[in-house]
Amino acid sequence: MPTKAETNAQHALEAERRAVGHRYARLDQLREEKTEQLKKVRSSGAIGSRQNQSERDSFATLYEDRLAQLNAVESRLVFGRLDLDSDTEEPRYIGRIGLTEEDQTRLLVDWRAPEAASFYQATAFDPQGVVRRRHLSLQGREVVSIEDDVLDPDKAEAEGAAQGDGALLSALKARRTGFMGDIVATIQAEQDRIIRAPMPGVLVVQGGPGTGKTAVALHRAAFLLYDQRERLRHSGVLIVGPSRTFLNYIERVLPSLGETGVVMASPGQLWPGLDAGEDTDREAARIKGDLRMVEVVKAAVAQRQRTLSKPRTVVVEGTRLTLSPQQVARARDRARAGHKPHNQARETFVKILVKELADQLERFLNEHGGSENEADRSYLVEEVRTSQDVRVALNLCWMPMTPEGLLTGLYTKPGIRDAVMPGFTQEERDALARDEDAPFTESDVPLLDEAAELLGELDHSAGRAAAAAEARRQRDLDNAEAAVRNVHAQLSEEGIDGFVSAEALAAYNDTEHERMTAALAAGTDRTWTYGHVVVDEAQELSPMQWRVLMRRCPVKSFTIVGDTAQADAPAAPGSWEAALEPFVQDRFELAELTVNYRTPRQVVELAERVAMDAGLTYSPARAVRDAERDPILASVDSEESLPDAVVREVGASLASVPGGLTAVVTAADRVTALRAAVGAEFPERLGHGAGDVASGRDVLVLSAREAKGLEFDAVIVADPGAVVRESQGGVGNLFVALTRTTQRLAVLSVGRDAPAALLDNLGQ
Repeated sequence: MPTKAETNAQHALEAERRAVGHRYARLDQLREEKTEQLKKVRSSGAIGSRQNQSERDSFATLYEDRLAQLNAVESRLVFGRLDLDSDTEEPRYIGRIGLTEEDQTRLLVDWRAPEAASFYQATAFDPQGVVRRRHLSLQGREVVSIEDDVLDPDKAEAEGAAQGDGALLSALKARRTGFMGDIVATIQAEQDRIIRAPMPGVLVVQGGPGTGKTAVALHRAAFLLYDQRERLRHSGVLIVGPSRTFLNYIERVLPSLGETGVVMASPGQLWPGLDAGEDTDREAARIKGDLRMVEVVKAAVAQRQRTLSKPRTVVVEGTRLTLSPQQVARARDRARAGHKPHNQARETFVKILVKELADQLERFLNEHGGSENEADRSYLVEEVRTSQDVRVALNLCWMPMTPEGLLTGLYTKPGIRDAVMPGFTQEERDALARDEDAPFTESDVPLLDEAAELLGELDHSAGRAAAAAEARRQRDLDNAEAAVRNVHAQLSEEGIDGFVSAEALAAYNDTEHERMTAALAAGTDRTWTYGHVVVDEAQELSPMQWRVLMRRCPVKSFTIVGDTAQADAPAAPGSWEAALEPFVQDRFELAELTVNYRTPRQVVELAERVAMDAGLTYSPARAVRDAERDPILASVDSEESLPDAVVREVGASLASVPGGLTAVVTAADRVTALRAAVGAEFPERLGHGAGDVASGRDVLVLSAREAKGLEFDAVIVADPGAVVRESQGGVGNLFVALTRTTQRLAVLSVGRDAPAALLDNLGQ
């Protein structure tokens, strides 16, 4: 016979199932309403006035976006409940979005709303009016378990209850899937304070491995999109991650939180149309990341604005004209005085010299034209402009340039490097040399961006296109204002926060072109400036990469997360002060995450010994749990023996952590051989990127750099000595590799080629 406590628990579970079921029913109702409204709007067709069409398209877009949000929150719609010490307020349910009944009675509080903050921040010492915090665990739409934190001491004693951490530990022990999940149900107090911090300014979040930096950054982006929606709707949010693999790993988090209006990019994707690969030459990457390259690019542009060493003869319609060095120098100086980009200033340069040559031609014709002296000579300017001789001469003096062409010339021509890099050693100049057809890499992107700022557009119609776009935008704004006046009451009823501004409608509406959201527009426009930028693994960025990001966000609104101990990039500044001082001086706030949620204590201690022995400055973090066993440290006799040993260890990991994700992390030059060996033994299970357990791809082989920001159930670090050598003796990447696991760690060294902290424990 069940005890009274068991009976009460069952009744509570059944009550929560009814409550959650009611909220899912409301979700379904809203989906049906929006589907019908969208269908009705679409069926109206392109009829009526332009204002009618504008209203129709605007509302169609609003309904589409609302439907996308309602569909995205299906999983774990409700995850919490707050019981307050007020006798009048009903329990407050916390979920992924806000929901109300038709009569506006609140059903569900968005986790980002101020009313939900106490779900994450209340403690027994500071209950914030909370008597009980309840965590709801769902499978599909059904509540399968509940866990209570009773914060009122008297009630806790009476119920025999206490604060628990079951929900958190359950989430931490869950098997990895190959995709990052949100932590919206288990955000901890120190994380929540960072997530809800005010938007303006630069916020740096420092934290060791496993402290939830990435999760905090993504949830902060979702919070800001909620809290500052009107401000960020037009400008968008940029999220920068270390690699394409990392971006694929996190891509589902924000949609699961009801947000899709962001641009995600790796440092190699910040130049539109380019997906630059990883740098393989560390010395070249170091030089390209140096802020001195700003002056190098500036000098390279100026070098393409030349004078003549002696007079040059040009032929226009059979007449020989002279272009003097003095003329070219004067035209160049006047063009530069306008402070326009190179390609726009060139128009001034060409206009001046074409006019002077046309005047020279007119004088010649007047002197030798006899009775035609009074003839109209206005056509002469066009004859001079289209002369092949003149065009060649002017291009030699001031060639129109693309950023790609400018850099290619710098890299392939020693004479240019010698001319524009006077402060660099010959070895540094030579390090930039490359073949003309060599692809651009990540470290080239900031230089392309710098060159683009100085060169400007080649398209002479760009200004006219911009003016036309502005006129179209103003016209749509006028239509949107009329639409808002006509249907304000309907908007309030639709539950879209009661009001949509004319600016929002205009941003959604474009009846002449395919609709492009702010996020889509930003992703294809190099000059786009964002309202906020989130940078993950930020310790890796070079000064030149920081310069690009600061240009993307002139208001300097940043969330920067990283761990300086994990820095490995050759041009990484090494501290937040060094990274940010050139751009914001000391005007940034530093917050620190101090609890390691991912990595078991034994692994944390091992990784910290490696860091300490290397003199690495790291942020110690308290691990919240232990692993079932200590890290496995072993060695093989030779490099040739390593693949077989790795295959055996992969098999052991799969058996030890069934249903989990196993990763072999090694040096980049070891990946191909180890991947081939693992693929031969586990062909159906070998995955790409961050893996995908659902499809059976639960074994990965990747470099330490590719593993940054990712997490796995089991990790095998293969040949740690090679990982260190790859970083020219630095242990930052090895520190990363050792701390990717949530359950099991094995380290396989080749002989005694490994840091002493690993060798001291060999065989344990």
